[in-house]
Order: sequence, then structure tokens, then C-alpha cells
Amino acid sequence: MDVGQLAEKLVWWIRDEVLAAGCKGVVLGMSGGLDSSVLAVSCHHAFPQSMLGVIMPCYSSQEDEVHARAVASQFSILTEVVVLDTVFDSLLKVLPGDRVDPSVSRLAESNLKARLRMLILYYFANRLSYVVAGTSNRSELSVGYFTKYGDGGADILPLGNMVKGQVRELAGFLRIPQEIIDKPPSAGLWLGQTDEGELGLSYEELDHYLITGEASSELKQRVESMMAAAKHKCCLPPVASFQA
Repeated sequence: MDVGQLAEKLVWWIRDEVLAAGCKGVVLGMSGGLDSSVLAVSCHHAFPQSMLGVIMPCYSSQEDEVHARAVASQFSILTEVVVLDTVFDSLLKVLPGDRVDPSVSRLAESNLKARLRMLILYYFANRLSYVVAGTSNRSELSVGYFTKYGDGGADILPLGNMVKGQVRELAGFLRIPQEIIDKPPSAGLWLGQTDEGELGLSYEELDHYLITGEASSELKQRVESMMAAAKHKCCLPPVASFQA
């Protein structure tokens, strides 16, 4: 399938899923990154008059907000900005500050940011009778690189069958600003954080393995281990099978 056909099928799929759910449009978070920019433009094509992009900085990079606003301006996407800094601070004040490994604490706080954003998206979705669109792609979903009940909390995942490289190709076709396409992928959870740095491998390596099944034994072991550890993220919670 060429990229033009892919873009068209994506728009029709989004439209069909939203209407099948009995909803009026789509809401999603605009982070200024590649995936959210591609999805925002695709959702806007599907619902030009009933699509909302929400920009939710939480001690985020100023560049990310600039990029999100640039996409919204270029494609005339309606946006709301909800600054979460003080909400995040208020939660940290009432939560226990147990002494734990700093990396564990940073992860917990980062997941809190993602879950706060999910709350905001569902607030708008409930008010507008919209569907929440998640931005995760196949590469991220396969290894669990998302926050459970955070950015993983969505009604539809339109990019879920596309590896990162395919999303990047689609971004070029949709004329997403080049600086967004070229910048290192990042969830923007802390200063200097990058997706590939956290994953410990490149998207190119991961994409190639997912598409072809080919990789070094070391890479295969690493990816399969990540997949196994993340299995619980991709299913409903288990229900006890015994009779009460």
C-alpha cells in the first residue's frame, strides 16, 4: 500500500470508528511530537468541524509546545491549552515522599503526568461526546512503551498497526513540519529524555524486527523480554475464574 492510500484508509477508519461508537468527533493530546502531529492532522481530515487537540504542558519543553501550536496553526486545528504544572505539584505534596531509588521515583512521577493528561482528555471527551484517540504506534505497543491508563488510556489507537518508520513516512506525505519529523522521538517526561534512550535500541532496529522477524540474537532476546513484561498492559485485567 502506498502512503497516499494509507493516509486515506486511516481517515476513513477513524471516521467509521467514531460514528460506530455513536460519538460526534475526536479529542487527542497534541505533544508536538511526530505521532501526535500525524494523528491530529488525520483526525482533522476525518472530522474538520469536530476535532479538538489538547496541549497539556506539565513542566514540558517549550519547544514541544511551540511545535504543537505550529501544527495546529498550519492545519487550522481547534485547540485547548491546559497547563498541568500546579496540579502536578499539588498531587506530589499530598503523596508520600518515601525514600526510593531516584530512577524509580522519576518513573512514578512521569507516569503521573501521563495519567493526568488522560484525565483531561476524557473530561473533554465526556463534555463533547467525542472519542479519545491515542497516539501509540505499533513499535511502542509491541514492547509496552506507554503508560498504562495514561497515554495507553484511549478509545481508539489509529496508528497501532504502523511502525515508527511508517508513521514518519506518513508525516512527510501530510506535510508535517520537518523539524518535528527530524527531532529525536521523546515523551517529554524529563529534560533530555528520549524514547530510544529509554528503550535501549533504535526504532529502526525495532521496526525491522517487527516487520521481518530478523535481528541479532541479543536484540531478539531484549525485544522478546520487553514484550513478555508488557503483556499485562495490552489486555483487560484478569478476572478470577473460581466461583464465589
